[in-house]
Amino acid sequence: MTDKAFLDSIKWTDDGLVPAIAQDAKSGRILMMAWMNRESLQLTADEGRAVYWSRSRQQLWRKGESSGHTQIVSEIRLDCDEDVIVLQVEQLGGMACHTGRESCFYRVLKDGQWVAVDPVLKDPKEIYA
Repeated sequence: MTDKAFLDSIKWTDDGLVPAIAQDAKSGRILMMAWMNRESLQLTADEGRAVYWSRSRQQLWRKGESSGHTQIVSEIRLDCDEDVIVLQVEQLGGMACHTGRESCFYRVLKDGQWVAVDPVLKDPKEIYA
């Protein structure tokens, strides 16, 4: 288990959370953003796999626990303001998004409209069956 002192350096929200960005360690592509609390960040550091806090379910969730699309963490970074985490990850299964895409950031603003530009790699009904 890692020393917990690093957690005290983080500027947590009033809800005890910090935004966490998952970035593909090889390509640099931003895959997703989620929230972490102290426990989920500690578990991520200890286990070497991404563990987040689900605000909607009010519980920890290990990325990939239902989809199989686990994130193996190679590095954890803290920004200069000490209020955002970046996880350098290997995305197992090639998909981070629950829509079946590589990245949650698959829409681009074009002429005032959000346009999906990345393909669905696998139907979510098959992923979460």
